[in-house]
Amino acid sequence: MEITILESYSGLAAFFGYFIASVVLLVLFCAIYLRVTPYPELGLVKEGKTAPAVSFGGAVIGFVLPLASAISHSVSFLDMVLWAGVALLVQVLVFLVLRALFSGLVGDIAADRMGPAIVVAVFSTAAGILNAACMTW
Repeated sequence: MEITILESYSGLAAFFGYFIASVVLLVLFCAIYLRVTPYPELGLVKEGKTAPAVSFGGAVIGFVLPLASAISHSVSFLDMVLWAGVALLVQVLVFLVLRALFSGLVGDIAADRMGPAIVVAVFSTAAGILNAACMTW
């Protein structure tokens, strides 16, 4: 059976719906995460500091991985949005747990110390990978 171009693009509306929603969810995640962290990552990055960029970048990757899994495995649009909320919550909790475990974490990242930033990035990414793997129902 030969597939026409129109048949190939029949899912385009769904693609754009999920893509736009995922971009909105990513922006929402960034806004929430930036409010949870007590230092101004974006301002510090503009000053040339790399540690805040590394820790924030790890959190973004840690959110996008399960978001992609939710898009792939969800049974509906609403299901995807709900699981994206779970991914968002996990990333915020990872930061809060790390902040509680490492007393100088916030000050160290704001002072551009890479060690703590890498720890945040690694744990954020690891949590995102595990979160994504758990969304394979």
